[in-house]
Amino acid sequence: MTAPGNVLIVGGGTAGSALAILLARGGVAVDVAEINPEPTVLGSGITLQGNALRVLRDLGVWDRVGASGFAFDSLGLRTPGGDLIAEIPDARTGGPGLPATLGMNRPELAAILADAVRDAGARLRPGLTVTALTDTGDGVRAELSDGTAETYDLVVGADGIRSAVRRLIGIDVVPQPAGMGIWRVHTRRPKDVERTDLIYGGPCFIAGYCPTGEDTMYAYLVEKARPRESVADADKPAHMLALAQGYGGAWDEIRADITDPERINYTWFESLLVDRPWNRGRVVLIGDAAHACPPTLAQGAAQCLEDAAVLAELLLAADRIDQPLFDAFMDRRHERAKAVVEASVRLADWQLNPVPDADVPGLMGRIAAMVTQRP
Repeated sequence: MTAPGNVLIVGGGTAGSALAILLARGGVAVDVAEINPEPTVLGSGITLQGNALRVLRDLGVWDRVGASGFAFDSLGLRTPGGDLIAEIPDARTGGPGLPATLGMNRPELAAILADAVRDAGARLRPGLTVTALTDTGDGVRAELSDGTAETYDLVVGADGIRSAVRRLIGIDVVPQPAGMGIWRVHTRRPKDVERTDLIYGGPCFIAGYCPTGEDTMYAYLVEKARPRESVADADKPAHMLALAQGYGGAWDEIRADITDPERINYTWFESLLVDRPWNRGRVVLIGDAAHACPPTLAQGAAQCLEDAAVLAELLLAADRIDQPLFDAFMDRRHERAKAVVEASVRLADWQLNPVPDADVPGLMGRIAAMVTQRP
């Protein structure tokens, strides 16, 4: 029998869903408390690198994910006018049996994972979060926002960058702004867009896009962060359209779709890293609750999925829940996540504060080589 008989996972996003699937399939009774009463995802699309696809394959959802998204194996660099400068083969960090990169719509990924959570037998509890946690030594009493309370062998905080669980267990690390803001729009895919193309220069630090399906993609513009309160919903199209005027090529078509505020998302680049250990007693953090980074390496979802895979492996093989188990988790996850966070922040900083001899290809290559290896 595995060490945890029952587990509460707080947060039903990528990390929480992946962990719920693996533990429930392993015979653990799993509750997933998700604060949103209905499925909700920010942003319009997501870029999944090969090491993320490797975990999704291990979860048994790769066939659906692959059919729902748009796979590609190279990265393009273009001038602000749209001319191609270079086409660079992308690292196949998931191994030879998977594409280097896959873009897909976030709601579709969320739906696929939610179906797999239910199929695995985990209990979804929408509209709930935790309000108090008491570690009793041999369990954790969790008080929930509906006034109920239950005791679990383990509680996992997978509730994102502004984690309530992190706060409840006394970890006071908070997200740090990276100085950049990103505009994203969900749009139609021009037929000649078959991979991510990036533009460095023009009105923004970065202009890019990623195909997410046969007819869809998301496009993004990265600028110096503006005050969040200055971005009213009704004004989003005008702000993004003004920036997009500086770009040609596919952007000539993209601009036609920058009209609906509901399809435009503006967020800051932020980072967060909790020092080891990520647990306090029988409560442990994973995913963005423990580490988060700007999307400059497109490794956010991959690192969340890797956390879930490693923690599930250790829990299902354990005969007790103790600090050595969490130390083993840290040995496999902390330095890897730290390297990704620090590299992602450094790439953003090199844009904000140009360094003449910045070795961008070298840094990206080192991270790609690291994540190609299983954690």
